Amino acid sequence: MVFEMQQHYGEFMHVTAATPGRREKRKLETRARIEDAAYELFRRQGIEETSIEQICAEAEVARRTFYGYFPNKHALLGGLGVSRLYSQSGPMLRTLIKNHRTTRARLEAMIDYIETSFSTYEDIDRQLILAAPTVFANNPEQQRDINNSALDSFARLFAAGQALGDTTPAFSPEILASMVVGTLNVLTTSWAIDSSYPIFAKLEEAREMFERVICDPAAVTTDQGKHESR
Repeated sequence: MVFEMQQHYGEFMHVTAATPGRREKRKLETRARIEDAAYELFRRQGIEETSIEQICAEAEVARRTFYGYFPNKHALLGGLGVSRLYSQSGPMLRTLIKNHRTTRARLEAMIDYIETSFSTYEDIDRQLILAAPTVFANNPEQQRDINNSALDSFARLFAAGQALGDTTPAFSPEILASMVVGTLNVLTTSWAIDSSYPIFAKLEEAREMFERVICDPAAVTTDQGKHESR
């Protein structure tokens, strides 16, 4: 059973963990350095009070390098929002697949991971998440690519789970993926809009819904040979 499980999920990990080339890796690292520097400055002193010059100095890049990635500070805000809201599923799922063997365990760990992330978020994160749609308004292809990537990642996870018999066969992997991605996006956006939104209570509701709908009640519910309990 372990070999069969590794066989199914190996294909999933191969697809989601593609290694970028050297040049692309440098570009990604530079972009991340700019975004990280901007985030820290925004958090410490506010968005309006932070200039592009300060961001470049903090990131140790030239202004022309900054403009090679972002045409202005507004675009940077949207890019940060996209990174924080839409670009986490790949790394997260790779970690879950590495550390857990069943779909149930992975969904449980996913909610734990998201709750931990929210426990560290601040007001600046709300502003950045709300800024993300402005990027998509100017680049609908990016929105489609990111959305399809998240859906495809979860669909592959659930397809593998169905092959192993621990995920309900009542719905297609694509519909299950749409339910998870849609639910998490709505919860995140609701939290960003409303500071009083009970995000942790809603995530716990989502945890229970995912378990009831996705995890086959007849499936094996052990992770690494032990019975799981909540």
